[in-house]
Amino acid sequence: MPSPTPRRGSLLLLLPIGLILAAAAALFAWMGGWLGHRGLTPQTMMDTAQASGTQQAGFRRAHSKGICFMGTFAPTPTAARWSTARAFAQPSVSVLGRFSAPSNNPYAPDNAAPVRGMALQLKTDDGQEWRLAMNSFPFFTVSTPQGFQALNEVMRPDPATGKPDPVRLKALLAQHPEILKFQQWAKTAPQSDSLGNTRFNGANAFALTDAQGAARMVRWSMRPRALFVALSAEQLRSSTRDFLAEDLDRRLAAGPLVWDLVLQFAEPGDPITDSSQAWPDNRPEATVGTLTLVRAQPQADGPCRDINFDPLILPKGIAGSADPILHARSAAYSVSFNRRERETSASAMGQNGSAP
Repeated sequence: MPSPTPRRGSLLLLLPIGLILAAAAALFAWMGGWLGHRGLTPQTMMDTAQASGTQQAGFRRAHSKGICFMGTFAPTPTAARWSTARAFAQPSVSVLGRFSAPSNNPYAPDNAAPVRGMALQLKTDDGQEWRLAMNSFPFFTVSTPQGFQALNEVMRPDPATGKPDPVRLKALLAQHPEILKFQQWAKTAPQSDSLGNTRFNGANAFALTDAQGAARMVRWSMRPRALFVALSAEQLRSSTRDFLAEDLDRRLAAGPLVWDLVLQFAEPGDPITDSSQAWPDNRPEATVGTLTLVRAQPQADGPCRDINFDPLILPKGIAGSADPILHARSAAYSVSFNRRERETSASAMGQNGSAP
């Protein structure tokens, strides 16, 4: 694969520093409700998500249905070339992860939506953590948190018709044409028949800094070694709610499942802060590690259940870009985590007779 070389005089290498500083200031203002006339906050976003489906107490406000998994991450011999992150140098790192489905219904059937998620927590021997949140789509639905909030609001059914208001939806699509591109992907992209052969993408950009201080903007993806097989018509019609979990158990009984972590490097002009736009397929790439999944467990009593897979929990050597969607996700995940923790605690107190 072609390998990008540092261009120390390039504006691209100076960009991450400015973006990160701008992101910190912008996020602080946004969380305080200081940006935008609508005063959008993470709490408002979670209120809408919570009301949009079949929310269950104690579960995530999105991607409620999940499966925990355990495994290891091993970097390639050249991974440390790209970042000082310890995960790129430590021979093997324990991984705790979660597969998920997109709705807020933890009991939704596996064929209800075309999107799947993979989240990871890596803890290295120097005490640092790296959390990744990836999805099976190649780009995000919209370019801004305001657009995402508007989409969630518009898609809520009109009580009179049981369907979204077509006038409001048409107006939103005119304002955010990128939604049409995502809808087209959802309608036409073939779905794999297994979690084990699903590719998971990080649609947001991050800055990797190497030992010489050179920074590069990247997006990453987990690419399965298992052969892609399209979801069958029978599976699409299946009444078996958890056929993906059943398939995962069968595959793991036969042996580990493996993904390669691949970096895609930005070039000047690529959209660093707009995750609704894919980068061209001809951008340089590098494989930096291998994820080996060895065991899965239901999330009800699994170790992933109570983890907030905040994508901005990053080790030294990796930093988030100024993509507003990335920072909105981080803030919203925190609100969701706190709400479900309160609900779980209240339920436990009630069962113990300490609270109603």
